[in-house]
Amino acid sequence: MTSPTAASRNAVFALALAAIGLAGSAPARADDALQALKDKGEVKIAIGNEPPYTELKSDGTVTGAAPDVARAVFKKLGIDKLDPVVSEYGAMIPGLQAGRFDAVTAGLFMKPQRCRAVAYSEPVLCDAEAFLVKEGNPKNLTTFKSIADSSDATIGAPGGGTEERLALEAGVPRDRVIVVPDTQSGLTMLQQGRIDVYSLPVLSINALAKMAGGGVAVVAPVEDSPIACDGAAFRKDQTDLRDAFDKGLAELKKSGEFKKIVEPYGFSAEAAMKTSREKLCSAAE
Repeated sequence: MTSPTAASRNAVFALALAAIGLAGSAPARADDALQALKDKGEVKIAIGNEPPYTELKSDGTVTGAAPDVARAVFKKLGIDKLDPVVSEYGAMIPGLQAGRFDAVTAGLFMKPQRCRAVAYSEPVLCDAEAFLVKEGNPKNLTTFKSIADSSDATIGAPGGGTEERLALEAGVPRDRVIVVPDTQSGLTMLQQGRIDVYSLPVLSINALAKMAGGGVAVVAPVEDSPIACDGAAFRKDQTDLRDAFDKGLAELKKSGEFKKIVEPYGFSAEAAMKTSREKLCSAAE
């Protein structure tokens, strides 16, 4: 018969073993996130319902550049269905951390503070500055500095906007930075030769080029301008799931399928492939 003291020691020992087992199994459960999603056959994603990044159709289907990339990647991982949850951007990271969804694929741009809160994939959708120039780009204007180095090139930009600031910081003289009141005016001024380049973010410039119907060309991204990118976001304790997503994403980029998905929405595949999570997460806040 076991003595009370021995029984107590055995009970304590059993509890200690149980605690060790629980401590060891928690990371395993987190690292088994991919298998759990495979078993369910679907992944719950947070979206913002903000085209062209994300869009929830009236029939409940989800599309947009971010979900379409996610769908292609998760399909490679053996998961065929996306279950969208519309969320405000400010609620996405808390919701992810609370387990209300499995990933965020919604144009949630990487910032150092966010990178400390979630495990981002490599870049998916990027927005950078772009130039609209006349067809053939006669003055070879490919950077803000190239405009500054030209003797007479003029740039149109929204007053007080990023593009005006970048031009001035690059050394373009104030009298060659022309304030443009709206996008249609910018296109008209370019077509009439009153400016040599019009600068806006990539999506806006692509829309203008489409509106023009010809006679213009797009330079994107502008190499000496900042790039903002999103990535699929995962819980910090599910980096194995994030790494699996990264592997599938890299395959999409290498095969050319990534470009076919994002560019019809107006995003630059090249912009996403020219930067990295490490660079974006370590940028100055």
